[in-house]
Amino acid sequence: MVKPIRFGQGGQRDVGSPVSTAKIYDSQDADELIFLDANAADEGRAFLLDTLREVAKDCFVPLTAGGGVRSIGDIHEILKAGADKVSINTAAVEDPDFIRKSSKIFGSQCIVVSIDAREASYGKYEAFIHGGKKATGIEVSSLAKKAAELGAGEILITSIDKEGTMTGYDLDLVKIITNGVSIPVIANGGAGTRQHFVDAVNIANASAVAASSVFHFSDSNLTQVKSFMYNAGLPIRPI
Repeated sequence: MVKPIRFGQGGQRDVGSPVSTAKIYDSQDADELIFLDANAADEGRAFLLDTLREVAKDCFVPLTAGGGVRSIGDIHEILKAGADKVSINTAAVEDPDFIRKSSKIFGSQCIVVSIDAREASYGKYEAFIHGGKKATGIEVSSLAKKAAELGAGEILITSIDKEGTMTGYDLDLVKIITNGVSIPVIANGGAGTRQHFVDAVNIANASAVAASSVFHFSDSNLTQVKSFMYNAGLPIRPI
């Protein structure tokens, strides 16, 4: 498992085994784990199913998995390996009807559309695919709306500019998505303090917050973050 900065543009660090990390997050009462094989689509290969099976053995919270998902068969295999939800990114852009087909077969609650975005100009954000390496020319709000219309159950929005920096979520980006869709939106990329989590919900209206660097490289663990959010008045499960 690695933790990149800006999808590898600012380097990346090895942060250990996904299996042992999953055990730690499970013990700290995570609400959900998101397991992404970020380079699968760019490298033209399938998701790392063996690793997912090992993670699922010791993970007793909902698990979302994605990376290189291009077919109904891929989704079947990932669910059989232990995931509860499947995240699609590149395929959602290159074949939008795949969203409709997959949500019809597996249910909207199973399909998460992951959008990786970078600011193109002031107030405008462009979606990227293939692990953040390929620009699409598509504005993120239109992509999110289309995904929701086609049956996606959730949107995972990741700021490429903020990812791994620990400087806070891109609240403007998250707000663009939450203002445009009625399905749950998960904010990702940039969390570095406990207050950042609260801001993503209170200011940008995120339904959930995802993070990793803050747990690897600061003195905050998941239990402390959840307690902070609960004490800030957010409607989450208390520890």
